[in-house]
Amino acid sequence: MISGQKIAVVLPAYNAARTLRQTVADIPQGIVDDIILTDDCSTDDTIGVAREMGLHTIRHDRNRGYGANQKSCYSAALARGADIVVMLHPDYQYAPQLVTAMAGMIASGQYDAVFASRILGRGALVGGMPRYKYVFNRLLTAFQNLVMGQKMSEYHTGYRAWHRSVLEKLPLLACSDDFVFDNQMIAQTSWHDFRIGEISCPTKYFPEASSINFRRSCVYGIGVLKTAVEYRLCKWGLRRSSLYSDSAELRLPAAVPVRELAATIEARLEQRSAA
Repeated sequence: MISGQKIAVVLPAYNAARTLRQTVADIPQGIVDDIILTDDCSTDDTIGVAREMGLHTIRHDRNRGYGANQKSCYSAALARGADIVVMLHPDYQYAPQLVTAMAGMIASGQYDAVFASRILGRGALVGGMPRYKYVFNRLLTAFQNLVMGQKMSEYHTGYRAWHRSVLEKLPLLACSDDFVFDNQMIAQTSWHDFRIGEISCPTKYFPEASSINFRRSCVYGIGVLKTAVEYRLCKWGLRRSSLYSDSAELRLPAAVPVRELAATIEARLEQRSAA
């Protein structure tokens, strides 16, 4: 805990068996109260390793996607009473030691969300980020800052901390189940005027670390551009989007038993599609 606030780390996992132990070993155990892993139907022994380590685990019955994985992670954290939730990839690409600093920035009452930026400082290229990804990152970030009226160093990090109030407010079920989920969630956070902070974070690129290929990076980039443009059109009142809805039905179902979260989320999405 920090200042009486319960800290949970959530690990959205897919084929992370080789890096999971190292990631968890570097999480500050004296600060973190709960570690939750959601396995998105991995083809390796991620779930076995997680259970052997004593982590609270949720397993999707099929591969639902990176965004759907996070929805389950956050729902579980809320259901288990977390006040501050830190999302950390279990592939050891980011420094787990920064959990304390990120959670502390929120516990201080100064921020509602904190992102670990690979761009602040020299962490990205020094850590081995492919140059084309670095260039795309900078161009997309510049575009979103301009269109969305923000001043962030990076929109694309996979290391983020949230206050409970943010996760309870955002209509996350309206977000994609794919990689653009991350970007849509930031847009929603900005839409609701939550206070966003950043912290510099080193990164590591190595064979075991997860990374999307060039084709999927391009698909993600197009999704980012669409998200920014849609955000601006909605701000101008020229368009309406479920991403910025106040509907309670699009918020995470934190009041159901943890073992039923994935099924509950899927049922809500199917009901929405049918409507």
